[in-house]
Amino acid sequence: QVQLVESGGGLVQAGDSLRLSCEVSGQTLRMYGMGWFRQAPGKERQFVASISRSGDGIVYADSVKGRFTISRDNAKNTAYLQMNTLKPEDTAVYYCAAASTGWLTRVIREYDYWGQGTRVTVSS
Repeated sequence: QVQLVESGGGLVQAGDSLRLSCEVSGQTLRMYGMGWFRQAPGKERQFVASISRSGDGIVYADSVKGRFTISRDNAKNTAYLQMNTLKPEDTAVYYCAAASTGWLTRVIREYDYWGQGTRVTVSS
């Protein structure tokens, strides 16, 4: 009954910005820690960012520190990933995920629910 739907992906040029959204239905967002992952064609899915249930704990992959910002609006049941200074190597399908523990985590197996993904393509 828990559904996660990503949106906001698209085609952009290097240096541009993009904001991804993840709307959660079936349960209130405040129950979950949230994470963003990405997967490029032929590559393994990799961690991008995570935020705790309350929003007071945040962790980023080294590759996106200083450029990406994860946030959440529990009243709107929506999590976000603001991506600035995009690079061609950021090109991937981006997935949001929810962890029922409420903790932030970079470990895939600790997430209980996943969205369908939204594609981000960054041209050079």
